[in-house]
Amino acid sequence: MKMWSGRFREPLDAEFEQWQRSIVFDWRLLEQEVAASKAHASALAAAGILTPTELEQLCGALDGIAAEHRSEDGKAAVRNHPGAEDIHHYVELSLVDRIGPLGLKLHTGRSRNEQIATDLRLYIRGQIDLVVQSLAAWAAALLEQAKTAGDAAMPSYTHLQRAEPVLVAHWLLAYVEMILRDADRLRDCARRLNVCPLGSGAIAGATLALDRSIAARALHFTEPTSNSMDATSDRDFILEYLQALTLVGLHLSRFAEEITLFATAEFSFVTLPEAFSTGSSAMPQKKNPDLTELMRAKVGRMNAAAQAVTLQLKGLPLAYNKDMQETQEPAFQVDFVPQMISLVARFTAALRFNRERMLTAAQSGYLNAMAAATYLVHKGVPFRTAHEKVGNAVRYAIEKSVELNELSLEELHQFGTEFGEDFFAAITLDATVDCHDVIGGTARNRVREALDKAIARVAALTQEVQHASA
Repeated sequence: MKMWSGRFREPLDAEFEQWQRSIVFDWRLLEQEVAASKAHASALAAAGILTPTELEQLCGALDGIAAEHRSEDGKAAVRNHPGAEDIHHYVELSLVDRIGPLGLKLHTGRSRNEQIATDLRLYIRGQIDLVVQSLAAWAAALLEQAKTAGDAAMPSYTHLQRAEPVLVAHWLLAYVEMILRDADRLRDCARRLNVCPLGSGAIAGATLALDRSIAARALHFTEPTSNSMDATSDRDFILEYLQALTLVGLHLSRFAEEITLFATAEFSFVTLPEAFSTGSSAMPQKKNPDLTELMRAKVGRMNAAAQAVTLQLKGLPLAYNKDMQETQEPAFQVDFVPQMISLVARFTAALRFNRERMLTAAQSGYLNAMAAATYLVHKGVPFRTAHEKVGNAVRYAIEKSVELNELSLEELHQFGTEFGEDFFAAITLDATVDCHDVIGGTARNRVREALDKAIARVAALTQEVQHASA
């Protein structure tokens, strides 16, 4: 029996019936459907629609369905009712199997429109918890590497050209900042979605005097939704979640790209952990960065999911439309994200940095030119003039195939009489790094301060994640 077949005389076209079913993907929502159904049953009991005995029977049967779902693959559990249209229909049919006609009573005072809106909010809320938990683990792995790196230096890059030396810890902390922004965006999304649609009916609100706060409390929502039309048609929370994931993906992809580059023989800044690499079937010497390459590729799927939902929602009139069924699959198609970030966290912890190679690179290629110009500024030379003088000195050094610190004072004087004996101390690696002595700079004392702050911020995030999952 269909959930809606009373006014129809003709059966559905067999191919269309199969084509329009959502059970093939929304079976993932069974746990959420059971939880929401139990909350609705409690509201029905409070309104006198269900007796305490009926409530107990319904909740017991719902728990049994959830247990069956957990004990085997979700798709296999759904095969019990091949005629089920969606997860709501499946649960109703399963209830009737277990407790007879009482199972049909559960749908009193509700609509599938509010059910799916509730299930999806619960699902996305749970996925956000998983993603933030994995982000916290990745941030912790980066912090451990930053602590281990100490005062080790590396080149930084603009336009993929060597720019200035920075501490390795400073580079790692840049990704921690990205992660903390990602976690903040996701938690903000979770805060906004955490309202309960149950009691909204199909469009205009429930026809029974249900206490909507009962279901909201049972499902740990902050409050019921304020408008039934918005509640049943709102999918902003899915799009906001997916859009937040596009930024997570962007940061993952940037990290993946840098590690892939830094692991090449041309850079040799990092050694890829063998546990996360594979070889070539043809070339015996190869060790390939499969994890970082797959990360870059999967980010494309994350971006595509957000675009798909944007296009599906564009121009829909109020309230519920069947188009909204298509917003589910993109959300399910990114369920690999928590596991991927967890893998990246373990991969990050296993990376080994070639400090000597990075140090050599940080001390060559005139990366101390900015420090040289700053030296002249301290001598009273306008920066634009100092820039020109040092640029001329760099060109001269290039022609001689030497670094700036290898030029003699007499040679430097042809570019400016302001150069003194103290110039060479001002352009050592330590001095070059430490001249960036501002909040957010790569000076050694500033990086130590930033590391301490980042450790505290990540610890607070980890605590929040643990509290949320408890």
